[in-house]
Amino acid sequence: MQALTDLKAILHSKRANIYYLEKCRVMQKDGRVLFLTEEEKEKQYWNIPIANTTVLLLGLGTSITQAAVRMLASAGVLIGFSGGGGTPLLMANEIEWLSPQSEYRPTEYIQSWLSFWFDPEKRFKVAKQFQLSRLDYLNKVWSKDKDLLNEGFSTDDPDLQTALATYSTKIEQCRNVTNLLLTEAQLTKRLYKIAAQRTKLGDFVRDHESVDHANAFLNHGNYLAYGLAATTLWVLGIPHGFAVMHGKTRRGALVFDVADLVKDTLILPWAFICAKENASEQEFREQCLLNFTKHKALDFMFESVKNVCAKADQL
Repeated sequence: MQALTDLKAILHSKRANIYYLEKCRVMQKDGRVLFLTEEEKEKQYWNIPIANTTVLLLGLGTSITQAAVRMLASAGVLIGFSGGGGTPLLMANEIEWLSPQSEYRPTEYIQSWLSFWFDPEKRFKVAKQFQLSRLDYLNKVWSKDKDLLNEGFSTDDPDLQTALATYSTKIEQCRNVTNLLLTEAQLTKRLYKIAAQRTKLGDFVRDHESVDHANAFLNHGNYLAYGLAATTLWVLGIPHGFAVMHGKTRRGALVFDVADLVKDTLILPWAFICAKENASEQEFREQCLLNFTKHKALDFMFESVKNVCAKADQL
């Protein structure tokens, strides 16, 4: 049996796995966490490498044992219960996820975060910094990802260059969070239009309740990004309620702030590409996870939050 102290040997920022499971039973057996599926003729057990896992999403028809939860908590794996396809999130703690409890997480980051958070002006500066980081990440990824370039997503294209340049200028001109949220929504809407044009999906309209592939994939992919964001904040010991952009009335809003760093870059284009190719839910999910690893999304989230904390006294 693997020692519990070894289960956190892999840093969360370097972990590779996110799991979505449905119609199975998650349990602990012989010192491992397994999920059991019942086939027509026999039961099959599959191992979950928990030391290299960040998030476990449990969908329809799943159950989990207390012993399995204990081992997952020991490894620092976040758990969420969801509907079919990973959305919507039905049951969680800490707003988005069942967070493994630990009183030994670092305090330096929450102390740095709170040193500026109660000052609206400083909080707004951080919100703008996050949005600029988001743009830099998109430019970096879309300029070098060969698969995206082959699908027509290139930062050299005039329409995309104009959209990003306009948004960058507007960020600097924003004077409050309301204006920043509006500007962000305008950019995302513009990116939806560009993505729909590249993939020839016609007049796309974002609708969280819609069942068309593009909207469903966006919902699904966004929840994967929320899982990474929640993991980042849990590891650094920053509660999800101390948001800088999405509002102090939503206790999980900081999860949305951090997830926004990568959503438009890694989820949005592939939701449209996979919809065009009529991909399955699993194929889209695998593509998202590949992108997270390929472009070090979790590393980027950690770096972004830690950079804010490191420069808190300079705001």
